[in-house]
Amino acid sequence: MQKPPLKILLAGPRGFCAGVDRAINIVELALRKYGAPVYVRHEIVHNRYVVEALERKGAVFVEELEEVPDGVPVVFSAHGVAKAVFSEADSRELFYLDATCPLVTKVHVDAQRHEREGRQVILIGHAGHPEVIGTMGQLPEGGIVLVETVEQASTVEVDDPGRLSYVTQTTLSVDDTEAIVKALKERFPAIEPPRKEDICYATTNRQAAVKAIAGRCDALAVIGAPYSSNSRRLVEVARAAGCDKAVLVQRAGELDPAWLDGVATLGVTAGASAPEILVEELIDRCRTLFDATVEEVSSIEESVEFSLPRALTA
Repeated sequence: MQKPPLKILLAGPRGFCAGVDRAINIVELALRKYGAPVYVRHEIVHNRYVVEALERKGAVFVEELEEVPDGVPVVFSAHGVAKAVFSEADSRELFYLDATCPLVTKVHVDAQRHEREGRQVILIGHAGHPEVIGTMGQLPEGGIVLVETVEQASTVEVDDPGRLSYVTQTTLSVDDTEAIVKALKERFPAIEPPRKEDICYATTNRQAAVKAIAGRCDALAVIGAPYSSNSRRLVEVARAAGCDKAVLVQRAGELDPAWLDGVATLGVTAGASAPEILVEELIDRCRTLFDATVEEVSSIEESVEFSLPRALTA
């Protein structure tokens, strides 16, 4: 029986960013240098495929430092941690490696600078996300006010409108964040912005890549974890850009063939913590169902690299 045709538009850039690559490399190098087990506080990145692959190599993932025994290395995830976590590790004399993405660290440094200069800090982000928890933990309790929506930006209470600043989570929707910032600036004209854009280059580029293909697609699949902020934002961006039929899947097996009924052109991308092998897996699945052709649509080349901790390279 002849398979129906399907054109796949493969968005580029997609998948792993430099911060995710660095974090995974830190765990793998630590396992190679110190041997198993290496403990990791929180998932190193938000992707079960990656986490399970590292577990098979000897990584042990925990949620809190109290679960880490003495005498073993521990890695802090790419999302960053509160200052209290470093203090706890130091008090226990644990050997730790910080895999926090340097772009998240930049947000932490900005928040601390604003506090030193006497400004209250508004953090634009999603409550409960590990990056938000880590960023809020850079200042004393109450030092950062979280704003998630335009509506909250329109009603948030601040100590002094003339001594105010904002920072943002790195994995937000560019368009949604612009709307929140606009609302804040309308209420607080003197609000101090970050010295440099907080939303990371990879988040921005992957959203732009989705916008570039969304209008040409009947449906669009984003590969990523349901708890991955940047992956969920890609689904939202696709819908806002004209592709109403957009879905988030972790693996190819989650893609229901019935969902592809009537689809002639399928867009495919991956969140910043999803490896390319999962993209290939999805394309292979489509080829079992369709006479599929693939067109790569790349909007920008990425060349960012981050250095590794000296303890692993010395």
